[in-house]
Amino acid sequence: MKKVLFIAFVALLATFEMNAQQFKVITSVESIVPNGLGRSRIVNAIEEKDYKEYTSVQTDEDNTRNKSKRGEIRVKNFEETKLLNFFNIGGIRFQNIAANDALLTSMINDMVANGWELAFVTSAVESAGKGDNQGIFITRYIFKK
Repeated sequence: MKKVLFIAFVALLATFEMNAQQFKVITSVESIVPNGLGRSRIVNAIEEKDYKEYTSVQTDEDNTRNKSKRGEIRVKNFEETKLLNFFNIGGIRFQNIAANDALLTSMINDMVANGWELAFVTSAVESAGKGDNQGIFITRYIFKK
């Protein structure tokens, strides 16, 4: 009987452990602005925010606007790692891409060494199209543990 209770207790603890996951998002922003004029970075928020503090619910009866102040939402404590721009004065610079890959690999390996698992990666390009010289390539690395 004691063995059955012990096994049930261990199984219950394992269930709680599986549900207690943390997630962390790190973002890389790589400039695709011609002539190397843009800024490229890896950004990692150090402080945590609770989204509920800045969330409002809109209903038919109450459509009060969200009154959160930008300054309250803004994160002031973050890591910023410099990356190189995709382009320089001569055009696309493959050495810069390789350098960024090395830095991103280092960041991912550091996160894994600290117990995080790379769960998802999502990326996008922002550009208004023809004639837009202000584009960025953004990638979000979502880790869990």
